[in-house]
Amino acid sequence: MKPFSLLTAISIAALAALPSAVSAQQKTLYVAGYGGSFEKTIRDEVIPAFEQANGVKVEYVAGNSTDTLAKLQAQKGNQQIDVIIVDDGPMYQAIQLGFCGKVESVPADLYDAARFKDDRAVGTGLVATGLMYNTKIFAEKGWAPPTSWNDLKDPKYQNKLVIPPINNTYGLHALLMLARMNGGSESNVDAGFKIFKDEINPNVLAYEPSPGKMTELFQSGQAVLAVWGSGRVQSFANTGFPVDFVYPKEGAATLLTAACPIAKPNASPLASSFIQKLLDPKIQLVLLKDYGYGPVLKSLVVPPELGKMAPIGERAAKLYTPDWSIMNDKREEWTKRWNREVER
Repeated sequence: MKPFSLLTAISIAALAALPSAVSAQQKTLYVAGYGGSFEKTIRDEVIPAFEQANGVKVEYVAGNSTDTLAKLQAQKGNQQIDVIIVDDGPMYQAIQLGFCGKVESVPADLYDAARFKDDRAVGTGLVATGLMYNTKIFAEKGWAPPTSWNDLKDPKYQNKLVIPPINNTYGLHALLMLARMNGGSESNVDAGFKIFKDEINPNVLAYEPSPGKMTELFQSGQAVLAVWGSGRVQSFANTGFPVDFVYPKEGAATLLTAACPIAKPNASPLASSFIQKLLDPKIQLVLLKDYGYGPVLKSLVVPPELGKMAPIGERAAKLYTPDWSIMNDKREEWTKRWNREVER
């Protein structure tokens, strides 16, 4: 496995915000996970009750998955984070690099897709990567809702399309799905690069990794179509903004959010306890309601009013799950190629 060279993406301020050392006696648990609406849900629904029940202070360090992985690399040998919450691709890398300890007391009724070898991590939610569109603007213009990944090429969306770059899982999924539709695979994404370069680029307003900027571009009316995750779209729709999520007819890609306790001397047992809290049935329903995550517990009964966009039931069964063992090995090479050929 090649090391993930993203240290340049880390701001000194973000690292400085972390403690210089964490000891077993320190009554603080450091959790690194997504920002945006996910961070708000964790701060509102998980952290207060966990702090009270365990007599601990939880410090939340927000950042996207690649930033979090880069922080672990920067702190190698002196890990300051106790728990990470990241996408499945970076999680497989974190495990391969030896950063993850064992999750204690993994639920027996966990879906197979949410299990990691030797319980070095555990899935906490199921997300689909597909398309988001502004329903109000589409209706005003008389446009039919998008149905296909090929809609990203439609010239009527010139300068109105937003896609995360491929150092973000959503952008990487888009590249892979377009490659697969045109004879490619995880081992050969040439077709995806060609389509992005020749047919999609003219429509792209921004290759935007930030959830906050993504929503701003839609709120300002500059963007009307995007590649994004079902969870992000659900939380955006929950604010009252007129967006909907589309599962493309060629298939949506599986994105598993996952958590692991960081392996280090005198690791806190509360790291696994925090992860167990994320798997609590009540919190699983909160994550579904607030963030659109498909639950990872087989026995959980989902109320019919929830999960309008989430991959549940038949939608989940139709998802395409990428082979990260191939993609992680290629990802650094693809990112360099992307910066050279696509996002210039």
